[in-house]
Order: sequence, then structure tokens, then C-alpha cells
Amino acid sequence: MLLNIKDLHVEINGKEILKGVNLEINKGEVHAIMGPNGTGKSTLAAVVAGKDGYEVTQGEILFNGKDISDMAPEVRAQEGIFLGFQYPVEIPGVSITNFMRTSLNEIRKYHGQEPMAAGEFLKKMAEKQKLVEIHSKLKNRSVNEGFSGGEKKKNEIFQMAMLEPQLAILDETDSGLDIDALRIVANGVNKLKTPDNATVVITHYQRLLDYIVPDVVHILFDGKIVMSGGKELAMELEEKGYEWIKQKVNG
Repeated sequence: MLLNIKDLHVEINGKEILKGVNLEINKGEVHAIMGPNGTGKSTLAAVVAGKDGYEVTQGEILFNGKDISDMAPEVRAQEGIFLGFQYPVEIPGVSITNFMRTSLNEIRKYHGQEPMAAGEFLKKMAEKQKLVEIHSKLKNRSVNEGFSGGEKKKNEIFQMAMLEPQLAILDETDSGLDIDALRIVANGVNKLKTPDNATVVITHYQRLLDYIVPDVVHILFDGKIVMSGGKELAMELEEKGYEWIKQKVNG
């Protein structure tokens, strides 16, 4: 099992957000997590990635059998966890090329490998840019600076393609995307799928799942996963709305 979350309780500023999340993800799987605003979807993503400001009060997070609860975010990234942000930040003065070379070589160093040769790195960068349909001129620009919403999201998928994480968590990657950008982002995600990695897609809407077909759909409601099923669960949710979940949960 790649990711195993057991009875996870998380607080922010003393308020409990996650109230006993259980989640199992195997290699080769795509999972979608859906739910209304304020139910803990982004909190779950942030906690797995090790973001500051969240207090785990109970439960454990196992990645490849290791308890990662006390690991720093950069160590989790080196272990193979990638988080695609809902609102990617701009990093003025740092070119995408330098950012990716440093990130990639830090991961290689963590695993006892030599830095990637410049020629090999540029070849890989060209291959991955083509994969996610990113214009070659972007590589010389600062990370996300002056990018449109769609360009920022494509750049996130490009970073994911370069780093080749075992677990990619995409937090509302479809937010603010038009149909063309959505298709490009989704195609990139689909092409990066292998038997050895897994993807978690966090979304409000079923439309993304027309492009990225999940193996399992989970409904997160009031801090817990209250329902899991196949892609048809997302379609049912789209049809009936979150009020239907509320009624089911409350009996």
C-alpha cells in the first residue's frame, strides 16, 4: 500500500477540521476526493504534504509503510509526495529551469544519486514540456510570475512530470480553468500515470472526472470520508447535489 491514513484528526487554531479520516491508496490508482467547501479537503492535502499550521491530534499517516507524521515538508517531497496547489505561488527572480534543476537534484541527493548531467536534464525538460503542452519560452521566465491561471496549473503539472513523484495530490487543479486548459492538464496527468505511482484529485465538480477517470471516488463531509465508490458516485453527486449527502449522513 502506498498511502495509508488511519483515524486522522486535525485541528487548526483549536478547531477540529478532520474528524477521523481513513483512506487507503495503492500504487497504480487514481482517487478523487469530493465534497462541499469547508469539509476538510484542502486540509487533508496540506497535512499529507506536511504544511505548517495544522495540528494532528490523533491518527497516523503511513507512506510506503513509513510514518511520515513528523517529517518536514521537504523530506516528504524527497520521499515522493507532490502537492499541486489550488493557487500556485509566484517566485520572482527564480527561473523555471533553475527551480526544476535544484528540486530534481535535491531529490536525487536524498536517494544517494549523483546530480543529473546538464544535457540529460535539458533533454528531460524538453520531453516533459511537450507532454504537458507548455511553450518553451516559459522555461526562462520566473516561476509563475505573470502567468495566467491556466499557465500556472500547466506549470504545476510540468513540475510533477519532471519530479516523477510516487504520490501526486492535486488540490482543485480544475479551479478557474477553461475547457482547453482543463483538457491539457488532465492529459498530462493521464500520461504520467504508471503502475508504480498514484494520484489524488481533489475537486468540487464532476467535469474534471470526465477527463481524469478515477478508480475510486470519496466523499468528504464534515471532516470524514462518509462514502466511497466508483466514478458513478461522482455522477450521482453531480445529479443530486451535496444536500443528498447531508440527508444520507444524517439518516
